Amino acid sequence: MKCNQCQKNDTKVIESRDAADGEAIRRRRVCIHCGHRFTTYERVERPQLVVVKSSGVRELFDRQKIMSGLYRACEKTSVTNLQLEKLVNEIENELQALGDPEVRTATIGDLVMDRLAELNEVAYVRFASVYRKFKDINSFERELSEIRERKTTQTPVR
Repeated sequence: MKCNQCQKNDTKVIESRDAADGEAIRRRRVCIHCGHRFTTYERVERPQLVVVKSSGVRELFDRQKIMSGLYRACEKTSVTNLQLEKLVNEIENELQALGDPEVRTATIGDLVMDRLAELNEVAYVRFASVYRKFKDINSFERELSEIRERKTTQTPVR
C-alpha cells in the first residue's frame, strides 16, 4: 500500500478490524519511511448491476437513489438512518444474489415496498404513492385496504 503522505510503497498494518457489519475490513497502517499513520478499507468488489428502467434506458445501479427515496418516505417517522442503511444493504445483497447483471426498476421497487411495509406503514404508503403513481383517492384507499388486510391475516407474536 502506498503512503498517501510521502508516496513510498513501504507501509505496515498495525491494526485490522471488521467494519460495516462485516462487509469491509478496516486497516490502520503506518508508513515505514515517514511514520505517517492512515486508515484503509477493503471491500469485496462486486460486479456492477445495470438497472433497466421502464422506458428501456439502462444505467448503473446507484444505492443513493434508493436511499434518497427512502429518506423522503421516512421523513418525520421513527425510522433511523441505521435502519435505512440496513434495508438498502439487504436489497443490494438480494439483487446481487439474483445473479443477473441486469435488474428491472420494478424488481427494485417491489423489494423496497416489501421491506418498507415491515418497517413502517406510513413510510410504506408514502413510498407507494410515488412508486405506484396514485392518480386518485380510490387507488390510495385500495393500498390502505391491502395494508389492513395484511395486518389482520398476520398471526400475533407472543
